[in-house]
This record gives sequence, C-alpha cells and structure tokens, in this order.
Amino acid sequence: MARPFHAAAARVRRLRRPRTTAPAPVPAGGLVPATHPWKRALGLLAVVVLGAWLGLLVVGSVRTPVGPMDTTMTLRPSVNGGTKINVSPLGALELDSHHAPVRLDVDVDQLDPERSQALVKHPERLSGLQDEVTHDVAAGTRELAVRSCVAVVSGATALGLVVYRRPRRALAAGGLALALLAASGVSAYATWNPKSVLEPKFSGLLSSAPSVVGDARSIVTEFDVYQQELARLVTNVTKLYDATSTLPVYKPDPATIRVLQVSDIHLNPAAWHIIGSLVEQYEIDVIIDSGDTMDHGTAAENGFLDPARDLGAPYVWVRGNHDSRETQAYLEKMKNVHVLDEGEAVTVAGVRIAGTGDPQFTPDRTRPTGGKAAEQLAGMRLASALRDQRREGTPVDIAVAHDPNAARETDGTVPLVLAGHVHHRVNELLPLGTRLKVEGSAGGGGLRAVQNDKPEKVRASVLYLDRSTRHLQAWDEITLGGLGLTTAEVGRHLPEENLKSPAPSPSVSTTSP
Repeated sequence: MARPFHAAAARVRRLRRPRTTAPAPVPAGGLVPATHPWKRALGLLAVVVLGAWLGLLVVGSVRTPVGPMDTTMTLRPSVNGGTKINVSPLGALELDSHHAPVRLDVDVDQLDPERSQALVKHPERLSGLQDEVTHDVAAGTRELAVRSCVAVVSGATALGLVVYRRPRRALAAGGLALALLAASGVSAYATWNPKSVLEPKFSGLLSSAPSVVGDARSIVTEFDVYQQELARLVTNVTKLYDATSTLPVYKPDPATIRVLQVSDIHLNPAAWHIIGSLVEQYEIDVIIDSGDTMDHGTAAENGFLDPARDLGAPYVWVRGNHDSRETQAYLEKMKNVHVLDEGEAVTVAGVRIAGTGDPQFTPDRTRPTGGKAAEQLAGMRLASALRDQRREGTPVDIAVAHDPNAARETDGTVPLVLAGHVHHRVNELLPLGTRLKVEGSAGGGGLRAVQNDKPEKVRASVLYLDRSTRHLQAWDEITLGGLGLTTAEVGRHLPEENLKSPAPSPSVSTTSP
C-alpha cells in the first residue's frame, strides 16, 4: 500500500514544479512582433506617405507656358484638395475645384514680353487665345501627372529601402504609393467642379480684392470682355518695356565707371526687365540695390530673385526691412551677386563698396521695432567699419544702407552713401562732406502701385564715377510713368562742385510711341 501512495505524491510534486517555456520566435528582419500586424501596416503607410511627399517636393513640378505667361505647376499633399493660383505680387486665388488628398498649385512666374508683344502686334490672335490656353493647361497637366507618378513611386521606394533594407518591402512601398496616387486622381476626377472658378477665394494685400475676384468670374461668363482686358494689360506692360528701350542714352567717357542705383523693387517682375534694359543701354558696370526686393521675405518668394544673376552686370545687394534672413541666404548662393552686411566690403568693377542690412524685419508693421534708434545704431556700426577700412589702406568709395537714418550716420567716412526705403528721391550733401543719394522704387512701389489713386512711378539712377578717383561726376535720374503709363524722363544732374554755372541741368523726356 505504501508504493502507490509514494507514486501519487511524486506526481503531485511534478505538477507543482514550474515549467520553463522557450520564448516565441521573432520574425527575421522585422522590428514588430507578428502578433501586431496592424502596427506594421501603419508603419508601411507612414513610409509611403512620407516618401511620396518628399518625391513631390524634389521633382514633382513642371514649368509650362500658358498663353503669354510662364507658369509652374506643382502637386502638393492636402487635406481638402482644390487649386491655388499664385499671381505675384497681387496675391492668390483658391478654387474648390476637386476633393482629393492632393492640391494643384499654379504659380504665374512672369508675363513673357516676346509672346505679349506678339499678341499686341497681331490682335487677331486673341480670338484663338482661349483654345491656346486650354491646350497649354492640358499639356502641362499631362506632363505633371507623369512626373508626379515617377516622383511618388521613386520617393516611396527609396525611403522604403532605407527603412526596411529589403527590396521586396521597398517595392511594396512604391506600389502602394502609386495606388494611392491613382486613387487620388480618381477622387479628383469624380469630384471635379468646373464651376469653382465662379466662386474663387482671394487672399492677398490688395485693397481691391473684390474687383480681382470679379474679374475671375468674367473670364468664364464674359470671355469677350476678358479678351479686351487682357489685351489692355498686355499692351500696358509692353509699352513699359518700350519706354525703357527708347530712352536717350548718354555716351559717357571711357574713363568713367557706370553704376546703376535701384531700390525697393517689392516683388514687381517688370523691374527685372527694366533693369536689364538699362544695363544694356548704359553699359552698366555694377548694379547696387539698397533692399526691399521682397514684400514679405518668405521662402515662397525666393524664386522671384532668380533673374538677379543674369542681369548682365554684377549685382550688389543689402537687406531691407521687407527682406528676411532667408531672402539674404538665398541671394548669397547666387553667382554674380554680392550680399553685404555688418560693414562687409567688396571691390567690384574697380569700385570699393561696403554695406549693412536693415536691422529691422517689419514686412507687415505688426512687430515691435526699434525705430529710428535701431537704424542709427546700425549706421554707427557701418561707419566704424568704414573707418577700419580706411586705416587698413582700403578706403571705401560707396556705402549702402536701406534706411536713410542709418545712411546719415556714415557722414565723413565715405564720399557717397546710397539708400532707399522712402520711395522717393533725396539728394543731400551732409555736413561732413558725404553725399547721400536716396533712390525711389524701381518696382513702382510693388503692391502699392495698385493701391494708390495714381500709379507710383518707377525710378532708377545711373551714377558716373571717375575711374581714377572713383568720385561722383554726374548722375542721370530715370523716371518711368508706372503701371499702364508710357512716359519716360531722364534728368542729368551734376554735383555742386562740378557745376560751371548756377543754371540747372536740363532734363530730356521721351514718350513711347
């Protein structure tokens, strides 16, 4: 009887003894346990979305002409979809054109002068403008669709390969990205609303926004009227270019250096064409821009600066109160462009130039500023740098600041100082002998050109310096009539010390035919 009792006790002890179990195997190459497949699916989806977005950012845009305009079309991820048409510097129109996780951005870069002149010289072409614009938009959209497919598949596949390091998973990411883009296209096509142009949303700084939106309606409802308005706009812009091409040009002595002084372009694309025309006509050696080239200083505006590298002469620039540090960094990367700040000096075309950026960034005047005191302090630092240059045996010929309050602090340290900011000309001989030249707006005030009762005039000056002494010998003040006006005036001026008689120098004016 004892043996069965001991056997039963042994079985009880074995049952009470804790068992050791082997850990569940972890799938090879996987970071997430097999028990949570939904986490792996979410991770793959995140990789696909991020990779597709990066692909669109890098190569997901096309440049295409639309009628007389050069545009850039881009697809961007979006929650609400729709279409956004950016017309710098006027603002942007948003259309509720479709519902999909992608938005179509159309940036109107510039009005091509050659195609515009062709329309003006051959008005009969306006009758076919609607078909031409429709064809251009369709061609650009097709090219954008193909490029976007390549962008999202490449981006998602590349990121999938980096994250998973397995070709099969990377190809799955690329395939899923293509499927998502195709689904977005189907959604956009199914919800396409051609009448959205009748209810656009305008955003910008124009005080006349309702009239802009009204013009957009007339494009659809009264195309004949729109043709007339387009012809008038194209004619005005073309005449502005004609005005610069017919200016009487002074034949300077070969011993002179010719400097083009501009300022306060404020995102007006016509300014680049005017500057290029003046550089060619006057055989300009160097361009000096005293800032406010932008209007808000955002990174989205940086593409506006691209023509600065191809103006036909070296471009010297200082930051204005509408130009951000991002604006300055963008220009610093360009060839043929010299950005000056904190008294930095450069020798261009035989002229030693030093300058400083505006210490205040106030694009919308809502941020607290240091006012005049901040400008004077910046001018004092510039004057100190000018004195250091003189002690080192490299005296500066021209100083540049954006605000005249900063420029005045350099009196006695440099023969000539240039500024802008106030949108009108000032010519003043300061007490210690420095001449202050403040230029008006080379962009006709930019946005302000359409806010005032009368268009603000476009202003620039050509400075003539003696090649041996680099002293100012004379200057021409060039004034154009502004948006839609065709008059052009050139006034010759001499420094007081160079005047041979008290009679003022006559000005020469011309009107575009």
